Amino acid sequence: MSQSYLDQSDAVRARFDRLKAREVILEVKGLGKTYPSPQGEVTALKGIDFRTHRREFVCVIGPSGCGKSTLIRILAGLEQASCGEVLLDGQPVTGPGKDRGMVFQGYTLFPWLTVQRNVMFGLEANGAGRNEAEAQARQWLELVGLSAFAHHYPHQLSGGMKQRVAIARALANQPRILLMDEPFGALDAQTRARMQAHLLEIWKNIDITVLFITHDLDEAIFLADRILVLKAHPGEVQELIEVPVPRPRSAAQVGSPEFQATKARLGALIHPPQPDSAEGGADDFVPRLIRFTHVTDNVE
Repeated sequence: MSQSYLDQSDAVRARFDRLKAREVILEVKGLGKTYPSPQGEVTALKGIDFRTHRREFVCVIGPSGCGKSTLIRILAGLEQASCGEVLLDGQPVTGPGKDRGMVFQGYTLFPWLTVQRNVMFGLEANGAGRNEAEAQARQWLELVGLSAFAHHYPHQLSGGMKQRVAIARALANQPRILLMDEPFGALDAQTRARMQAHLLEIWKNIDITVLFITHDLDEAIFLADRILVLKAHPGEVQELIEVPVPRPRSAAQVGSPEFQATKARLGALIHPPQPDSAEGGADDFVPRLIRFTHVTDNVE
């Protein structure tokens, strides 16, 4: 169930009412994942339940080790769940399929193919003829603003441009949902901000649902309609938050009360305050300060 902890404007409430009226694209029921280890069975995910509606943008966040990447790999069909089920348009997900597009953090382009040929690859693999694949690839490259680079090779592109090609390639088969596993994590701050704006523009112009993994709170709030918060060890759904920041989003909203209140709530969930320990323990160790300079050689 979505948690709305902040007063929403009439416009924001109306947006969520419209969103909830759309059909459910993705449904995850009782999903769990365990791994064997020398110390015994390790539970990575436990009892994951949520729904994603058509054209919704959902971000998944949580502390390190909460199973975010495991979750998205199961949704993509790249890993099998230990229990529970994943339904896409009511059909069980049992393996990879063209109804799901996937974008990873690493640049997964084929270095020996041009930008256009990279986008064409999946189309041709799914039976499209050369001319048809080429025409569609040009359309997708235009959408991501890279038409002028169609005949360049990946090594000639910046990191942000490579990810735009990866997004175009993932969208070329017209999937029902786009799965993104920290796709902007390796980019510098300015490029990352531009890519977030690019992604929202793409999402606005095509019929696609997005599920986006990130560890960055600002990124999640800027992009998402709702944010799924996982807790670690094992990964469980802690809260599903409706983002009260109005759309369209802009950098100016980062300082708004809605944005800051949402960030404070997410921070409290992911990094809850620890109770003070009167007696102390191993976790209270304070390292000694060791100096590697003369005592008289002070700095302010």
